Amino acid sequence: MISRQSWRQVKKIQKLSPEMFCQYFCFLGVYLFLPTQRSCSLGHVPDLQGSMATSLPGFENLTMGYNKYLRPYFGGQPVQIAMSLDIASISSISESDMDYTATIYLRQRWTDPRLVFHGNKSFTLDARLVELLWVPDTYIVESKRSFLHEVTVGNRLIRLFSNGTILYALRITTTVACNMDLSKYPMDTQTCRLQLESWGYDENDVIFTWLRGNDSVHGIEKLRLSQYTVERYYTLVSKSQQETGSYPRLILQFELRRNVLYFILETYVPSTLLVMLSWVSFWITLDSVPARTCIGVTTVLSMTTLMIGSRSSLSKTNCFIKAIDVYLGICFSFIFGALVEYAVAHYSSSQKCAAKAPQEGPANELAKEMEEVNITNILSSSIASYKQKLSLSSIDISSNNLNYSGLTMKTREKIKCVFRNRIHRIIGYFTIQNPSNVDHYSKVLFPLFFMLVNVFYWAYYLYF
Repeated sequence: MISRQSWRQVKKIQKLSPEMFCQYFCFLGVYLFLPTQRSCSLGHVPDLQGSMATSLPGFENLTMGYNKYLRPYFGGQPVQIAMSLDIASISSISESDMDYTATIYLRQRWTDPRLVFHGNKSFTLDARLVELLWVPDTYIVESKRSFLHEVTVGNRLIRLFSNGTILYALRITTTVACNMDLSKYPMDTQTCRLQLESWGYDENDVIFTWLRGNDSVHGIEKLRLSQYTVERYYTLVSKSQQETGSYPRLILQFELRRNVLYFILETYVPSTLLVMLSWVSFWITLDSVPARTCIGVTTVLSMTTLMIGSRSSLSKTNCFIKAIDVYLGICFSFIFGALVEYAVAHYSSSQKCAAKAPQEGPANELAKEMEEVNITNILSSSIASYKQKLSLSSIDISSNNLNYSGLTMKTREKIKCVFRNRIHRIIGYFTIQNPSNVDHYSKVLFPLFFMLVNVFYWAYYLYF
């Protein structure tokens, strides 16, 4: 479409001479054709919108014939991309989801010989011009969610140096998976990784390197986390072997040690105090049934509540038998043992009292009968001797009339008596003769065994 102003100019041209008409017409043609020609100068790809400039302002001589779809040294040597990281923050580390969320500043440097210009200056360009340049297809391995910050504009930086080096910086927040071993929770040390890899270009096209080795990572040593302390970190250069080829990969590996003081105050100290509270019942007499029962049941229920609370925060990791679960199980066993100890002591005491009661009645009756039976015993002994003389005279002493059945019955009775005595003797070893000694021994044995178990527990989980 030709504007009204252009038509007016054409009408004025018609009034001019033929020579002036030809000169003016050529000027008008160049004026109308120049924007279209300029729009095809970058990569020889026309812009569909027509209003967006496709060449770097002030760098037309650098971008003539530039194709952003082809990497530097296309068809030749691979492009070396040097990277550096600034860890701005690690906002959360989730044991249930096994991941961490971090905000990082990713800086990538590479050299593009098509953008070399004279001088020793560097120019910081508008971040929107990144769409006109070739950039690496770097992505974060094992990333669950990532986004580029857009407030107030896209947080990207493009800086061009005279030797063709390009600095491309991004501000990214990403959630990355981290496989955790929670068997020693909360005295564990976790190793997490941040891995950067090329998505489409293999090692024949691009080479990833750290800019300055371990010094390429900054900010991680200054992090202050709620539950963890960064022990150490180091950088690695690796390759990822895929079905489509071998791809370069950079790895930042860091170790996080959990701060156990919080868990000592929240879980370990209360559970230990509950165990000590259950020992108070050893100093209460066996006759105080309500007091001792109340202490035992209360400590058991309190320990159960503490165990449920400690597991609710890690509901998705209950498949692990953690160190804190082991300790809570030990404390629960000692508390339940104290309750069972009172049940055993009280039952033994009641059995002993029941055994003493029937012996008092027959003893009094026997003392009364001893005075009345003296004459009866004399008469009965004389009658028995007389009957014995009569029986001896009537016995036929012949071998055929001998009977050994009485002897056999006596032998069997003797075996039964011996066996019964041995059983009673074995049962007597496990019979509590004095129930009050149960509490006496428990006052010493329960604290002693609990201290020994604690020594083995802390030694194993802290040093092995």
